[in-house]
Amino acid sequence: MKKLIQGIVDFRKNLTEESRELFAKLALGQKPDSLFIACSDSRVVPNLFASTNPGDLFVLRNVGNLVPPASSEDASASAAIEFSVFALNISDIIVCGHSECGAMQALVKNADVQSCPHMMSWLKYGEESLNIVKKGGAINPTLSLHNQLSQVNVLQQIEHIKSYPFVRERLEKKTLRIHGWWFDIAHADVYCYEKELNQFILIDEKEAMLIMKRLGG
Repeated sequence: MKKLIQGIVDFRKNLTEESRELFAKLALGQKPDSLFIACSDSRVVPNLFASTNPGDLFVLRNVGNLVPPASSEDASASAAIEFSVFALNISDIIVCGHSECGAMQALVKNADVQSCPHMMSWLKYGEESLNIVKKGGAINPTLSLHNQLSQVNVLQQIEHIKSYPFVRERLEKKTLRIHGWWFDIAHADVYCYEKELNQFILIDEKEAMLIMKRLGG
């Protein structure tokens, strides 16, 4: 807590005039072009590894970067997706998993933590991913089991997002795109899923150019 308090003091002290102008502009409204769905893990900081500024991303974070399907009664993630699509008119959704994810480890170990009933109820949205891995559906079998699961889970959560009719409609009209990313904590590397290769590919300069070309940038 002391670090947070000191951080606020430092933020005020070091805030440039340019940054103050940015925040003054953002106070009038937000216009992010992407919804970024990531895990709540403290080691995963999208604005840091994507080098984004305040106002660039609309971020949804929860345990395991899970998204309940449209048929679920869980409404928090659904509300974020609805708001980003209808109110913010975002053009891209990114689902970003990461290595050494505690949620994925809990699924692999079939953890039964009686003191955390809400967490265990939440993790059911990752069980389909676990079943896929158990049946040999890993994307990169050289990874540890929980990291294999983390990658497969990114794709499964994308399928959950596609179960929403308003998402499918925009995908069909090509006004919305969904991307799968994976963050390797140990190496501070970000990978994107390439469907044609069925692999997560490191986003280096070469890969970035290919992605930008597909996006028309």
